[in-house]
Amino acid sequence: RDYFKSGIKVCQNAGITFSNGFECDVTSEIPIRAGTSSSSAISVTWINFLSQMADEPPHWDQKKIGELAYKTEVEEFNEPGGMMDQYSTAIGNLIYLESEPTLSIKTLNPNLGAFVLGDSCEPKDTMGILSRCRETRLELFEVLKNMNPNLNIHTCGDELDLSGLNEDQKTLFYGTVQNRDLLNGALAELEKDEIDHKKIGQYLTKHHSVLRDVLQVSTSKIELMMDAAQNAGALGGKINGSGGGGCMFAYAPENPEPVAEAIESVGGKSYIIHSDEGTKVLI
Repeated sequence: RDYFKSGIKVCQNAGITFSNGFECDVTSEIPIRAGTSSSSAISVTWINFLSQMADEPPHWDQKKIGELAYKTEVEEFNEPGGMMDQYSTAIGNLIYLESEPTLSIKTLNPNLGAFVLGDSCEPKDTMGILSRCRETRLELFEVLKNMNPNLNIHTCGDELDLSGLNEDQKTLFYGTVQNRDLLNGALAELEKDEIDHKKIGQYLTKHHSVLRDVLQVSTSKIELMMDAAQNAGALGGKINGSGGGGCMFAYAPENPEPVAEAIESVGGKSYIIHSDEGTKVLI
């Protein structure tokens, strides 16, 4: 996928023009094809760069850049991805995003402290995993809709008729609802003036359990790194991105160094990271 070409097309469709060409160097420390949104990082940066190089720079804000990066990376290739990576990269810090019925983004900026990103150095099939997850969910909700015409996945509970689902579909449904409830619980905690860091770690680990046991996107190497991180003092963690290899991250807000060393000790590559602002131009 050539995101450079698709980015130019998207920008031209948005009304900007270029009278001159340009030669660029791209540098990055982000693990590639490892579940860390490296493609979103390049798409967001490219759109921002193109907007600065236009004949008449449009002065797009971060949200607009995120929108165009999503079009560049997902819509132009009809890919099975969401829009959270592009908007999160563009806006920065921590956001809560809802994509339906209309796009809604809430900026959250709690002092979360440090995380440790752990790269398993295992290759992953991002599009294959995303396609499988999307197809199984679409099939699941089509069956549910037929049995429950007023289905609202954001609020539904035990009242639904699940008689038409097979056992695998029931497991997927319960896992999806569990993820929804974990999200809502974590959001409520993150909106507090004083957050409980241990609770945030617990939410991450519970979410990882669903990804591992229900969606089955973890690996033995990721599990080894998760165990090592928690034994070294991490408050929680989860596999990152679509799974099937790539990266995990551990939450170690105050003492990340031992966690980073523990991940390295079992064969991973570690990075101590913090939340930061979104896309910007440095002159």
